[in-house]
Amino acid sequence: MSVLLTQPATPPSPCTGESEAKRQQILAGAKVVFADHGFEGASMSAIARQAGVSKGTLYNYFTNKADLFAAFVEQNCREKLPAALAPVQTNQPVRKTLTEIARGMVQLITSREGIMLYRIIVSEAPHFPELATVFWQHGPKLGIEILAHWIQEQVDQGTLNVTDPVFAAEQFFTLCQTRIGHRKRFNMPLENEAEDTEKVIHAAVHMFLAAYGTEKIG
Repeated sequence: MSVLLTQPATPPSPCTGESEAKRQQILAGAKVVFADHGFEGASMSAIARQAGVSKGTLYNYFTNKADLFAAFVEQNCREKLPAALAPVQTNQPVRKTLTEIARGMVQLITSREGIMLYRIIVSEAPHFPELATVFWQHGPKLGIEILAHWIQEQVDQGTLNVTDPVFAAEQFFTLCQTRIGHRKRFNMPLENEAEDTEKVIHAAVHMFLAAYGTEKIG
């Protein structure tokens, strides 16, 4: 099974005990401020106030706002991606595994944190391209690598016929963003969200297997 999923996006924090608790306190405060004001609109002073720490304490943990945002992104990805991609570690039929992955990805994409991060990265990327790089490395890129590794395993077992696993993984994740993902990001209303969610999940799996499955799709 894929070993990529068990590897953390970043090395474990050296902080322990109260120091690690303080770091988490700061990250929790940063999450609120970034969600309300974006990256450029957030200030270290506001984050310190929200976190209930002094600016001196804040700078003891993070050298600047970009460093803090990077840590926030990395932690969010470490917390969310494993759950969404956990099905790759199971020995289930391909369709069931893909269906569970699709469900996890739709939930991740449409979660409050997922939407918030997407909006910040898109709005700030022209001015702070390093933020987009951090997000890509610890979010989409890692997810693509994990799924591509699983796809290659299925190719080796003869259950999928794929010549470019990375491209196929990118295609699958794009299918999972159909309809609901974009509307949520644009804050547009959804009349039948539960029904549309199921439609997106099963259509993504059906289309993927129609293109890459080795068995005829009914």
